[in-house]
Amino acid sequence: MSTQTSIAASKINEERLLNSFLELAKINGPSTKERLVADYLENLLPELGFTFEFDDANKNFNGEVGNLIAWKDGTDASIPPLFFSTHMDTVLPTEGLQPVIKDGVIYSDGTTILGADDRAALAAYLEAIRAIIESGAPHGPIELILTVNEQPGLVGATYMDYTKAKSKTGYIFDSSGDVGQIILKGPYSSRIWMEVKGNAAHIALNAEEGNSAFLIAAEGLLNMKLGTIDEETLANIGIMEGGELTSIIPGSITVAGEVRSFSKEKLDQQLQHMQETMQKAAENNGGSVQVRIEKKYSGFDIPKDHILTKTVEAAARNIQVQPYLTETLGGADTNVLNENGLTCLTLGLGFQNIHSFRECISIENLINTGRLTAGLIEQWYENHKPAK
Repeated sequence: MSTQTSIAASKINEERLLNSFLELAKINGPSTKERLVADYLENLLPELGFTFEFDDANKNFNGEVGNLIAWKDGTDASIPPLFFSTHMDTVLPTEGLQPVIKDGVIYSDGTTILGADDRAALAAYLEAIRAIIESGAPHGPIELILTVNEQPGLVGATYMDYTKAKSKTGYIFDSSGDVGQIILKGPYSSRIWMEVKGNAAHIALNAEEGNSAFLIAAEGLLNMKLGTIDEETLANIGIMEGGELTSIIPGSITVAGEVRSFSKEKLDQQLQHMQETMQKAAENNGGSVQVRIEKKYSGFDIPKDHILTKTVEAAARNIQVQPYLTETLGGADTNVLNENGLTCLTLGLGFQNIHSFRECISIENLINTGRLTAGLIEQWYENHKPAK
């Protein structure tokens, strides 16, 4: 499985990759506002030998631009195509971003996020393609699947036009683990919305007619199993909204939460428990509850002996990085792509404190992401090239 050395990975230009990341990080592109990032890629991708197109996913959520799918022919068309995916949006604006490098780690100046989630992956992919070209390494076709509106809940990937993707297998660098982390398993996830109803009344004028929806919901929550349910399942209540005035006993309240589990059966059991617990509280107190369950995404489980797993383990060792296999209850585009027939796994690239002004990434992890991407392209070719 192994080439022992990776010629293309050794061609990664560290200064060029760092500058590319800093340039991308400064492009303001929060969720649904990715037009400037798309403009950057439209100018650059043809120089790297890519053709590309956008889908119309953005029409489903009033975004500026759709998902970008780019294709580069291989030196050997007989090799199965390999895709690399990431998202073009950041969770918050990066307007006015000022990067600061201290002790080999890249930060913002503390007034914005850094956007390493996931501009670091995008910069690394682009540098890896340059390294492949400059090294002259043989390779199969390469596809980039660059989604929009990922941060609010994998929305761009959910509405992607999957007929535009030519490849069926690939990788997504989008995890806080250091380079070498290989995530084979991701969770199922659903939201639960509970509309708890009592009876509104004024505390001074007709309090005896009141039935507080807050108190009904409180009883339900006190009897509800939340947090870590078991080693495979998490449950949370994250939203409570309702009430009109401090003088009005609230007649309605919205309670919303989320469940994640590696097991679809356990996910459904926990959702049912939450629903039944709130319904019982409502019945006990003369109220009612309407429940709506909203699927977020499905889980994935890539075998340890899958070609994707074996390829990344070998490629990591070729660049002197120790690979390790793990699983996560965090969601990523990986969940949605797998559900839609694009088999992939998530890889770590080492960003830290994401979604905050303390976000950072080490230069070492940034460079290793580029090296591993180039190594994956090279190793994929080695694993599939015709026998002599």
